[in-house]
Amino acid sequence: MLVRNLSLRLGRILVLSSLVFGTPAWAGEPVYPPGSRFGFEPPADMTLSRRFTGFERKEGGATVSVVELPPNAFAELVSGFTDANLLSQGFAVEKREEVKIGDNEGMLYTGEQPADPNASAPAIRKWILVIGAPSVTGLVIAQALPDAETEASMRRMVTGVTLRPALSLTQQVDALPFRIGDMAGFRPVRVLAGNSVLLTQGPKDQMQNLEQPILVLAQAVQQPPTAEQRDGFARAALASNQTLKDFVIERAQSYRSNGVDWHEIVARAVDQPTNLPVVVSQTIRFNPDGYLRALGVVREDQRAGVLAKFRALVDSIQMK
Repeated sequence: MLVRNLSLRLGRILVLSSLVFGTPAWAGEPVYPPGSRFGFEPPADMTLSRRFTGFERKEGGATVSVVELPPNAFAELVSGFTDANLLSQGFAVEKREEVKIGDNEGMLYTGEQPADPNASAPAIRKWILVIGAPSVTGLVIAQALPDAETEASMRRMVTGVTLRPALSLTQQVDALPFRIGDMAGFRPVRVLAGNSVLLTQGPKDQMQNLEQPILVLAQAVQQPPTAEQRDGFARAALASNQTLKDFVIERAQSYRSNGVDWHEIVARAVDQPTNLPVVVSQTIRFNPDGYLRALGVVREDQRAGVLAKFRALVDSIQMK
């Protein structure tokens, strides 16, 4: 199940590629992506990425990303990462080997994304490292154009990864690319991928049947839609939620506040796992280099006053 759930994410990460050359210059000290437990020694011309958790070359040509998973994911990933499974994600494995990452076990896969016979792009060298630690599994995915980095330099960066102790929830929230000025009665429960946070109102961290209102904030760094496209973009984003159905939009509007463009939708829907009627609030803040999406869900019988709190929290967000 875990391998299937990761397939889309793995596919997206595997196809990240940029097409220029570079040479390595090692910094010598591990650098940790914000909120991540995994640190690397990148070449001097690679910087922390704002698009994903990891590093990318300033001028393009190489990327290294890392995903943190539960500790029991290691065995399932290693058993599920067959040559056929990885090839279906565009990764032709040439070699697999057991490695030690500090005191932790690891499995390193080396190969390439084959060249497209219908395009002029060359094959891309790829490395996948799965790290099994007692408290976390790490999935490191690196790639480079054939002449952008040597095999030795990329292997050194990937297998030289270091693991630091688990960060507190406060430290993870502080590392987010945005700051929340007014929690409006909500509290963070979990940080995801270094750019998203789940918040709730109420005492429980593990919720069933939408016992408490929830709000998810997630930043995306990518080309934002134009002003004419924003309403359609927002409606499509709302409809893409796979846990909700039967949307009935109460209101949808674009607005500008404090020099920032926003789009807000409030809708009624049905929660598919429980079949309970809910109210959904989606607010998207459009930035020059991307957008921040806030999605709040509350049971319809609990909606009184909650939508105003969603809005107060979202209005207080400042980008770092």
